[in-house]
Amino acid sequence: MKKLVFLLLAIFMIGLAQSQTKESTSVKKKILFVVTSHDKKGETEENTGYYLGEVSHPWEVLHKAGYEIDFVSPKGGTPPVDGFDLKDPANKEFWENKEYKNKIDNSLNPSQVNPNNYSTILYAGGHGAMWDFADNTELATIASKIYENGGIVAAVCHGPAGLVNIRLNNGKYLVDGKKINAFTNEEESEVQLTNVVPFLLEDKLKERGAKFEKSGLWQNHVVSDQRVITGQNPQSARSVGEAILKELNK
Repeated sequence: MKKLVFLLLAIFMIGLAQSQTKESTSVKKKILFVVTSHDKKGETEENTGYYLGEVSHPWEVLHKAGYEIDFVSPKGGTPPVDGFDLKDPANKEFWENKEYKNKIDNSLNPSQVNPNNYSTILYAGGHGAMWDFADNTELATIASKIYENGGIVAAVCHGPAGLVNIRLNNGKYLVDGKKINAFTNEEESEVQLTNVVPFLLEDKLKERGAKFEKSGLWQNHVVSDQRVITGQNPQSARSVGEAILKELNK
């Protein structure tokens, strides 16, 4: 009788352990979006900020796949927005989602972020990113830890400005030796901001050892290499979200 009780107890404990394991593995780690706090294009009076479509399109893909998304900005709080177009269905859906509108309007300060809670970090673009992403050491440390934990680092358009100074534990730049894509020199020239931005993103990434890939003006182009996913311009934003989802599902 004792043997039977012991056997039943053992079966119960094994079943409980398997159930808990399934439950723990089914919980999806969150995704962190980085948006700029910078609101002016250099010395001009022209407004800038994060580009709404570069948040809303990947958000739509990942949100519908069941991932929770948090937002962080260099200064925290309410970041400036650019590319505000509610005729874009994804922009409208995001902007009218009370939960996520509240989240982005109360973006986290980098000091509030625990990298261990995230599977992915995505740097959204908008010209403001050129002024406050590259030299933000707190954000670079967060991204490095997520990557070293086996996570994904992604960026779109001017968002890769956040990648240029990320170093790994081996001392190498994150982008060194990897295929990388971003807003191109030609696109910067086309919008007449070559002499306004603090550096040319394509050139800086090449300096860091990136194998830079690009398509023609405003073409959808996304590169995925060793858990680093980058997109060229606003037209690439949804594809960046899809590439992140594909990598997460591996």
